[in-house]
Amino acid sequence: MAAAESRSQTTLQVKRRFEASRERVFRAWTEAEGLRQWFFPAPDYRVEVPVLELRVGGKYQVEMHHANGNVHRVGGSYREIRPPEKLVFTWVWEQETGASETLVTVEFHDLGGSTEIVLMHERFPNLEEREKHSHGWTGCLDQLAKLFT
Repeated sequence: MAAAESRSQTTLQVKRRFEASRERVFRAWTEAEGLRQWFFPAPDYRVEVPVLELRVGGKYQVEMHHANGNVHRVGGSYREIRPPEKLVFTWVWEQETGASETLVTVEFHDLGGSTEIVLMHERFPNLEEREKHSHGWTGCLDQLAKLFT
């Protein structure tokens, strides 16, 4: 029981449906231009993608520039890439001293003219970090949905 409670505090799962083909949604996750259009939690951000090496072992880095001047940098490496079905990559906030590396898995399910993604973000050090990322992912996925309307 304790292991299940612990995992629930350190793992985030989000499901979301998009009115676009699986290939189009997958490209939005795997091309720098696509990421620049949606990978931010609110409209008062702009995004830069200085590194995007889409291959197993390849690195990525995304910079979220807030209107107030704050810059949030996240990076990691790709662990698994199965177009257009699945992405697995590590995730670490680069400006946070001692930030722990977490793991993101995104599955893309073809629903015939639309796509469901199942995002699993694991290995958070505590419930507070999981909840911060829940808020962030919800905002980002709201931005992604706007691309397909």
